[in-house]
Amino acid sequence: MPDFGEGLRKIFLAGVGALAATAEKGQELVNNLVARGELTVEQGKKLNSELAHKANEKSASLKEQAQEATQTMRDAAAGIKDQVQQTVKSVVEPDDEADAEAPADSTPVDPANAGSAK
Repeated sequence: MPDFGEGLRKIFLAGVGALAATAEKGQELVNNLVARGELTVEQGKKLNSELAHKANEKSASLKEQAQEATQTMRDAAAGIKDQVQQTVKSVVEPDDEADAEAPADSTPVDPANAGSAK
């Protein structure tokens, strides 16, 4: 199960990296528009601020989802571990339970002689 957790971590980091790259590209786009004069500096700052805020929100959401998925996997792994332990125990110890439940004298009783004394 550690491999799955590592996979989740890589997915999370890839998402954060994608968000960072998006924020960088957004900044470049804003800078290009400002340079062309299509946006004023104030509009560019506002747009950049909004982009950064959205990227931070998305990053926090991804982090929370990764934590939830990790906890779910830990819970599932613990459940599987318990099931395996119970299965191993039932396979290893059935003779002990059968011996405890069996009567001490397992001599068959003849119904014809059941009432006679020995």
